[in-house]
Amino acid sequence: MADAVVRLDTMTDNSPAAVSAAANASPSRFDITLVERLQAGSEAAYEELIGLFQQPVYNLVYRLLADPGDTCDVVQEVFLKIFRNIGNFRAQSSLKTWVYRIALNEAHNRRRWFSRHKKHEVDLDRDDENARSLQETIADSACTPFDLLLGTETQEKIEEALQQLSPNFREAVVLRDIEELSYEEIADILNISMGTVKSRILRGREALRKQMRNGESSVWMAVRSSGMASGD
Repeated sequence: MADAVVRLDTMTDNSPAAVSAAANASPSRFDITLVERLQAGSEAAYEELIGLFQQPVYNLVYRLLADPGDTCDVVQEVFLKIFRNIGNFRAQSSLKTWVYRIALNEAHNRRRWFSRHKKHEVDLDRDDENARSLQETIADSACTPFDLLLGTETQEKIEEALQQLSPNFREAVVLRDIEELSYEEIADILNISMGTVKSRILRGREALRKQMRNGESSVWMAVRSSGMASGD
């Protein structure tokens, strides 16, 4: 992941990610080999898959839900879905894109469930030993470049600002500027057109910019000086 993780200004189509997007959106030889091993029931392949995607999936879901307990529940459900459906992987996208699509769908399901039940559920990360173990294992692992780039207070302010965006804009900004996926990959994951992807990213960045400017000026200056306000 590059150092400039949340780009808040201009968007161009000649970035390295855009140039190599077609390759990134297709399964690599590594993807195909790993999937073949998974489909054959290799335990080592399952461990490898978890090692590759557990942390990225946790980070993605957490930034969409902003609740550690809910995030752990969703992450567990994501990997259950992956293991149950790996036989349906048809190599029409990269393995990462396929995994992220499942993660996003499960985050959507949790968000819909939450809106219906108004958070009357029991706090599972406190009452369920497995959920607590997963939360401690993932959340306390190595910092991402996003975490290392900014101080804790500034990072928290940016995370808070992200949570103020509409879900559609937040998803697009997180996938592009934090996860650094190509426009094609995001279009595939969200099942929307390239034009809609670019529109949501542009509008999401503008909304995030306004949130930061309306917040503490010191935080906005830290964002600018860190390089996070640069273009693609």
